[in-house]
Amino acid sequence: MKMVSACLAGIPCRYDGNHKENRVLKEMVIKGEALALCPEVIGGLTTPRNPAEIVGGDGFDVWNGTAKVMDDHGQDVTEAYKAGAKRAFLRLETLGITTVILKEKSPSCGACQIYDGSFGGKTKAGMGVTAAYMKLKGLEVLSDQQI
Repeated sequence: MKMVSACLAGIPCRYDGNHKENRVLKEMVIKGEALALCPEVIGGLTTPRNPAEIVGGDGFDVWNGTAKVMDDHGQDVTEAYKAGAKRAFLRLETLGITTVILKEKSPSCGACQIYDGSFGGKTKAGMGVTAAYMKLKGLEVLSDQQI
């Protein structure tokens, strides 16, 4: 069993109220081979919500306290992102899930690339908050673009 970002399973939980369905990953969820979770939603954020990006680093820096997750209105949403990562991990730990497939570029789920914090549409190498937390906890973190 694996975990996939809920938006990849066709669940409209992205910041804009849409999804980024990946047929292969949706089929895995339907067949019971994967669990769909959205760390941002289980962290208490609404759908839709203001777009957010990591400012001052990447997900590892958020956990180190040197970066924050800010929305495009200047609101600090770091704690919701951290809470979602922790809650997601607890579910995975309970179920014995050790591999996660996450939505690239997300400030939560980006596995290799995230937006650069300028809200200008530019990306940079780095992990999102949940991806970094899962990696720190020893899980295998994959990008939807690797599937």
